[in-house]
Amino acid sequence: MSLKSFLFGLLIGAAIGVAFYFSNNSSPFSSGWLDTTDDLLGLEFTLEERDQMREDVAEYPELFESLRGSTIKNEIAPAFVFNPIPVGVQPPNRRESYPAVELPSATVGDFTLSPEDSRLAFMSLNQLQTLMQRGRLTSVELTTYVLGRLTLYGETLEAVTQLLEERALAQAQQMDQERARGQIRGPLHGIPWGAKDLLAVENTRTTWGATPYQDQIINETATVVEKLDEAGAVLVAKLTLGALAYGDIWYGGKTKNPWDLEQGSSGSSAGSAASTSAGLVPFAIGTETLGSIVSPSVRTGSSGLRPTFGRVSKHGAMALSWTMDKIGPITRSMEDAALVFDAIHGADLLDPTTFDAPFDYNRKRSLEGLTIGVPSTFMDETYQPESWQDSLFMQTVRVAQDAGATLVAFDFEHNLPLEGMFSLLTVEAAAAFDELTRSGDDDQMVWQEPQAWPNSFRAARFFPAVEWIQLNRIRSMLIQTIHEQIQAVDMILAPPFWRQNLLITNLTGHPSVVFPDGFSPEGKPTGVTIIGHLFDEQRILEAGHVIEQDLGINTQHPPIFTGGLRIQSSSVD
Repeated sequence: MSLKSFLFGLLIGAAIGVAFYFSNNSSPFSSGWLDTTDDLLGLEFTLEERDQMREDVAEYPELFESLRGSTIKNEIAPAFVFNPIPVGVQPPNRRESYPAVELPSATVGDFTLSPEDSRLAFMSLNQLQTLMQRGRLTSVELTTYVLGRLTLYGETLEAVTQLLEERALAQAQQMDQERARGQIRGPLHGIPWGAKDLLAVENTRTTWGATPYQDQIINETATVVEKLDEAGAVLVAKLTLGALAYGDIWYGGKTKNPWDLEQGSSGSSAGSAASTSAGLVPFAIGTETLGSIVSPSVRTGSSGLRPTFGRVSKHGAMALSWTMDKIGPITRSMEDAALVFDAIHGADLLDPTTFDAPFDYNRKRSLEGLTIGVPSTFMDETYQPESWQDSLFMQTVRVAQDAGATLVAFDFEHNLPLEGMFSLLTVEAAAAFDELTRSGDDDQMVWQEPQAWPNSFRAARFFPAVEWIQLNRIRSMLIQTIHEQIQAVDMILAPPFWRQNLLITNLTGHPSVVFPDGFSPEGKPTGVTIIGHLFDEQRILEAGHVIEQDLGINTQHPPIFTGGLRIQSSSVD
């Protein structure tokens, strides 16, 4: 693995030579040029050593040119596979059969939809399925209704890249026909959903949220989309993402927070979170590399699941970081997230990083007998909340305690240089979009600030290969350290952006859920996160469900989007 890592790193890090290479390829490198590397590398070389290096370094441009003569598609990963499992640990074994997520029939009451009634827009997946099972709603009617809300509000939120009306209605009609024959595929049968527009869908544009790719058509369908197709879910729209999976600025504008249209939704799963929160879709699929499910879910008051790295296939998804990208559901409840995750997780031969492991979600499980870690700051008996965010979190802590959990002080502790770990992401991303940088098409990107991708991609080319490999070795040390520490608790309850937790757990591949726990003084939602053991999505979803139900915050919706939209059908009574 180290040799392969070196070769990949050579492609990235050795690009230092290109930046200083004379425009005339026949010109030799000088000792003077090599002098400039001392400050960059933090190393000192003698004149003799520089002379010895000159011949090797002078060969780099020719090597680079030969490499660049090959077309490398975005989805092609390096010849090594990231594995988040610590040394000596076996992933859980899949049983031959295990129970799918099963829910009782939901309470829907007297459901009569009027133009002023938005109940349908904010119903749970179970409620929608119950209506269809009872013959009071068809998938075609529901899909038409959702397409109507996307048309009515999508532009306000700047959350939709394209509607897939023809595909959706054909799929919905098929689901209704199957239901009429008694063929029900499961709890997602006939329910519409939206996809973050970095997931390929055959015969549709897959824009990656970026101007250079806004007309791109990828002639394949992502595995996660195929799995949802098989589960009977109806894809209605491609939803916005911050360009190349960063932030909430895309080629068409800036996706808005449904609770405050003067504020962006955060990202990069911007449209997925905003559309779900605003009741434009029953659920959506997002992705996270470093906060892209967590952050927009918190901002918009949605519920998000970032699964264990490798739990959901990334085949057909835009690659930003082959070792950090993860795909998960964004919903309006933990229970809905469990239903969607049950449909999309599992091993995939087209994605060698995936694992097959059981998922045994049980909505009836309590917090009794669970040991939950809480940041030590909040476990100090003398602690007084310093902000409204801290007060809300303390309220959530009390809910967990009252529900029977044993709470203990817990902090991740390490002495590793995590400050540089962001470079793991940027170097991989620079490689993934090497052609974009070399072609100059990065100038078409809307966001051009120093912290934006175009500049980050350029700067990453100066990161030495040796140091990039050392960062990966430190990451291995981090994985082992965090695994050993987290054994002391069943899960961790914490503010979503507490200290380095978000960075640490994205590097180690641990799963987390996030859901709303209250509102700011200005009436905007905030959230809380639960971090779990590797492959333990069921327990953090179960715990989140218990706490979420007690808080009741997820039942409140952004007022501006609670207007109704009538279904043009007489079959809904």
